[in-house]
Amino acid sequence: MRPDTELPAAPQDARPAQGNTPGTLLGHPPKPAVSGAGRAHTGPAPGASHTRLRALDGLRLIAALMVALYHYGGRDGEVSQAWGVSPRHAFPHLSTAFAYGCLGVQIFFVISGFVICMSGWGRPLRSFFASRAARLYPAYWAAIVLVTLAFALPWVAYKTVSASDTLVNLTMLQQPVGAHRVLGVCWTLWAELRFYALFALFVVLPGATRHRVILFCAVWTLMTVVTTASHLEFLRVVFMPEYSAYFIGGIGLYLIHRFGHDALAWGIVGVSFLLGQHYAVAGLWHPPNPHYFSYRSPYVIIAVLALGYAAVAAVALGKVRWANWGWLPFAGALTYPFYLVHEHLGWVVIGGLHRKLGIPSAATFALTIALMLALAWALHVCVERRLTPVLRRALDGRGSRMGN
Repeated sequence: MRPDTELPAAPQDARPAQGNTPGTLLGHPPKPAVSGAGRAHTGPAPGASHTRLRALDGLRLIAALMVALYHYGGRDGEVSQAWGVSPRHAFPHLSTAFAYGCLGVQIFFVISGFVICMSGWGRPLRSFFASRAARLYPAYWAAIVLVTLAFALPWVAYKTVSASDTLVNLTMLQQPVGAHRVLGVCWTLWAELRFYALFALFVVLPGATRHRVILFCAVWTLMTVVTTASHLEFLRVVFMPEYSAYFIGGIGLYLIHRFGHDALAWGIVGVSFLLGQHYAVAGLWHPPNPHYFSYRSPYVIIAVLALGYAAVAAVALGKVRWANWGWLPFAGALTYPFYLVHEHLGWVVIGGLHRKLGIPSAATFALTIALMLALAWALHVCVERRLTPVLRRALDGRGSRMGN
């Protein structure tokens, strides 16, 4: 599905090998011992100490807010029903800028490549699987329930999917089986799941090493262009050429973060950006046409994507250690639940505030984002903090081993 039609990715994020706050404590292991050309022979064991990369928390929230700007004011469709008019008329001077917010998804994927490589390094496969499932599913299930209940209210104009499709959505596999989606943003989670599967199979399972990760990036890049050239649907589903470059770029940036400057790692990042900007422009650009909601300049698309890469690179190189504010982990904790609920529930809130209460468009926009952030905080505290550790322990088998 093209990101120009239904956007989203959250997201995604990762957690250190062991941590107290699910999925948002983005840190990195100590530098491994190196020799010769700077190649590492071993990685840290799970549970090694981590230094918090708080700037990544802030970047993730910025990417999520970019997507929210797109969903609330950068496209037509259901959101026009919420406003009562097209966002192009509600925000005549800003809607064109909001239309670029969809690129927050690509930036999400770059961050995801970085943190999944970081969190999967030196980790057993079962622990990696448990951490990912425990991170994704609790808030996701809660969002499915909230949107289904909200859309079932008689005064809400939007309607949810069938009961059967809603149940399939609980698996997060609704897209490959052809079921309708409860959450419009969940298409990005399907991309994340495929990335996790590839990374787990070819890196985590045999054991992460610098050489193996570089080989993984090289082979996936090759399969990306082969898939595009072959037009085979099976290969497209597995290697997802529209999004693979961003994950690969994030992995390359993590290699630079972990091992320092290296021509191979920078080559991975450079090639991923060159391919990624191509797929972004191909998916989001069209010739000027009054029948489209907005016109996105290819130069601005490339510039926004470049800024996203540059921001993650600045974190990887330690250039933003000054961004160590105490509220950044809190911002990171809100990102995933906010990403899940902001679109559909945001439409309901916009309709209530703007059309029923008569609150001006700009104030409605700001209030809706604030309310969705408040809901995200509630989901984080009431759902993620309680269920994520329980699910992680159950899947990781630590409870059963202790019982034996």
